[in-house]
Order: sequence, then C-alpha cells, then structure tokens
Amino acid sequence: MADLQTISTLVTGGQASAGPPLGPALGPMGVNVMQVITAINEKTKDFEGMKVPVTVSIDPSTKKWEIEVGIPSSAALLLKEAGIQKGSGTPTTNWVADVKFDTIVKVARTKLDSSYATSLKSVAKEIIGTCVSLGVKIEGKTPKEVTAEVNAGKWDEKLR
Repeated sequence: MADLQTISTLVTGGQASAGPPLGPALGPMGVNVMQVITAINEKTKDFEGMKVPVTVSIDPSTKKWEIEVGIPSSAALLLKEAGIQKGSGTPTTNWVADVKFDTIVKVARTKLDSSYATSLKSVAKEIIGTCVSLGVKIEGKTPKEVTAEVNAGKWDEKLR
C-alpha cells in the first residue's frame, strides 16, 4: 500500500453507520462504504455502547482498505463493568458505583498493552485513579484506600 489515506474517528461499538463522520469521509475514496461499515461493526461489537477509536486505511489506487480498532478508554471500560452510563458529577462526595477488585484487574489487563506502565500493578493503579474521577468505589472502599492497599502489597496475588 503506497500512499495510504487514513480516516480516524471514534465510533460507538457495533453501531457505526454510513452517516457522518464515516460515510462522507469514505464516499469520495471510492470504496464500498457499507462493506467498510459492516467490517467496523463486526470488529467493534464486543465494545457495544462504548466509544471506540477506529482508523481506516485506504489505498486510493487499489481501493483496498484495512481497519484498525483501538481499545476504549479506561473510563468507558469501567463504566461498562460497573453497569452505569456516566460517572459522578461530584466524585469523592457522591459515589455512583462499587466494583470488585477483580473488575480493576480485568480492565487493567485490557489496557496493559496500550499503557505506558510496565506492570499490571502500575496499570491497576491507573485504573483505580480513573475510579476517583468517576466516583466509583472498589470493594466498598474509596480508591485512595485501595491504592494504599495495593502499595502495601495486599492485592499482589491478583496482580501477577
């Protein structure tokens, strides 16, 4: 693929459509828009309802295309796991959910490859930090308390 043209956007998992932003961007490229949309929806269906970064690369001369799907934000993954639509408007005073520590580990494993952190423990602490801004408790405790427990090694068994 020589001079690739790329379109990067956020789509709702499994719900991309031929409307803006994708349709108008893909149309002039001469590719089958519905084929591309169907492929995007197939690749993002596991992230249903979440905003997912997607990049479509197109070779203008051959009309061949490739789709790269990124990983949703930590906040989007946490909201889905917690079963809530949005975080607290006033975190630290108003808690909107409570998740198990296993949920933190699950989200941390999902984000590990795309994180700059070098260990699962470090990524878990990033995810716990996201809980602060969303107003989500972990095992009935505040994220600050859980961070202290992680630092003290209490959760090391789950973070291997």
